[in-house]
Amino acid sequence: MRAITLHRPNTIQNALSDLDRYFESFFGDSVFVPATREYARVPAVDVRETEKTYMLDMELPGHDEKGIEIHVDGGRLSISSKQEDANKKEEAKAGTQDRETWLIRERRSASFSRSFKLPEDADPDGVSAEFKNGILSLEIKKRAEAQKRSIRINVK
Repeated sequence: MRAITLHRPNTIQNALSDLDRYFESFFGDSVFVPATREYARVPAVDVRETEKTYMLDMELPGHDEKGIEIHVDGGRLSISSKQEDANKKEEAKAGTQDRETWLIRERRSASFSRSFKLPEDADPDGVSAEFKNGILSLEIKKRAEAQKRSIRINVK
């Protein structure tokens, strides 16, 4: 297999998440899970391949690059972020001042963790990351021996 694939350990939570995504594809938000389901929000990812690299772009609006962790362990790439709920931050700041009451609250960012299985030709030491405008971009270089080569034939 030569593509980056999502690493999903076989768990009940993943099975429920898959079922939830299935229903969301038909109904928008799932009818089985409350709209405040922070734990189910998983950042969207795009993966591309060139001759020399794999590129992964992940949407992380509202996240701070200081809170994002990227780990490569063998053939697995893990990306995670821990964020405190903005509601709790505001309550802590308010203290004895006037308290705010949310009338509409749709923008939330929550902690997440995603893992991807790297292809065999990926170089675990050749991973670089950039965070700009809420997009985390990773470049994963392919091993030199795995890249296509042209062999010139000498005519005598």
